[in-house]
Amino acid sequence: MRIALNHTHDSHARSWLEAANAAGSDFPIQNLPHAVFRRAGSAEAFRGGVAIGDQVLDLAALVSRQPLEGLALDAARVAALPALNDFFALGGAAWQALRHALFDLLKHGAPAATVQAVRECLVPQAEAEYTVPARIGDYTDFYTSIDHALNISRLMNPDGDVTPNFRWIPTAYHGRVSTIGVSGQRFHRPMGQSMAPGAKAPTFHACARLDYELELGVWIGTGNAQGEPIPLERAEEHIFGICLLNDWSARDIQFWEMAPLGPFLAKNFATTISPWIVTMEALAPYRQAWTRPANEPQPLAYLENAANRENGALDIRLEVWLESEKARSDKTGPSRLSSTSFRHQYWSVAQMVTHHTMGGCSLNPGDLFGSGTISGPGAGEAGAIIELTRAAQSPVTLANGEQRGFLEDGDAVLLRGWCEKPGHARIGFGESRGTVLPARG
Repeated sequence: MRIALNHTHDSHARSWLEAANAAGSDFPIQNLPHAVFRRAGSAEAFRGGVAIGDQVLDLAALVSRQPLEGLALDAARVAALPALNDFFALGGAAWQALRHALFDLLKHGAPAATVQAVRECLVPQAEAEYTVPARIGDYTDFYTSIDHALNISRLMNPDGDVTPNFRWIPTAYHGRVSTIGVSGQRFHRPMGQSMAPGAKAPTFHACARLDYELELGVWIGTGNAQGEPIPLERAEEHIFGICLLNDWSARDIQFWEMAPLGPFLAKNFATTISPWIVTMEALAPYRQAWTRPANEPQPLAYLENAANRENGALDIRLEVWLESEKARSDKTGPSRLSSTSFRHQYWSVAQMVTHHTMGGCSLNPGDLFGSGTISGPGAGEAGAIIELTRAAQSPVTLANGEQRGFLEDGDAVLLRGWCEKPGHARIGFGESRGTVLPARG
């Protein structure tokens, strides 16, 4: 399951591009995440790129200069396309070959001719715009944080608990692909039905309790044939990488429509992902033991093995920020709402992949999973505003004095993520940003 550490994880490695060596950079040479981009405002075709420092390495331009060869060149050709599905389908050997080749081209001490050729393929990130990086065939959103699930349950009943199946299976629902957008997405507040307390009939109206959900997006690389389950020990071979994901949620609509099925309209109006996909190889140094308290049910055999116990968790640090329309106008900047880590998740990404396929379901390159809301056990680790404010009973105060119980029109929510560990480089995910517009109804 685990990718062995190698020279691309060396914390002492430096790039000839100084911006990649800056303290706090999301994109040092140890990261090299993938996205699909073009120059903002241009009529250029979208194409694949790799982040390094404050630049995008244009893979289409690089291939035309051909300082690559063999499997790395083959991988670069498909990673340069307007969607990454064909690159995902090549599998781990090709992903690694390209990563290692790009590392060599970008590292300090590369030959001068190589540096010049690669420098001509760089586009400043400040001049780039991005699109959804793959053709998403299917989107599955999981529900795998026990802290989030307990927080929601206890809003309704102080002694509430999760449903019995939560502790036994990674639960999920199938979401809507057509409204997934990349960072910068702007969407209208959704319309829908809800039932007010004590009412005898629902009403149709604009959502009054709009929320965000802090999640990660898991991109499927290679797929599996229908009816051929993916065993846990092979699950991560099918994962290309991870991005940030905001699963926007209309809580008043959701609580009415989720009996007995759903969610439906409460979730299908927008999902915002970050453009950069951090590869599983880049994440290798930040693995941790996956644990399950002894007094909790332990996974059934098909969701259990020693490798998942030893390093199935990922210590991805995460933050939620909110920028109100007033803060944006006054240029006072966003306010941080919460911070947590993905290591707290009740189920690992490998367990999600395995369980998804156990009934015979086939996954395809470019399928996307949402991790489920990521909340930690401590104060200030809530991954949704409904938890943070106890359903608006205890509103949060922003840096400029404004208060929020739920989101208001004009609010922008920013998700940020990174990994850091003594002896290893800090790597980041960039940003997922989405803005709420007024309802159209």
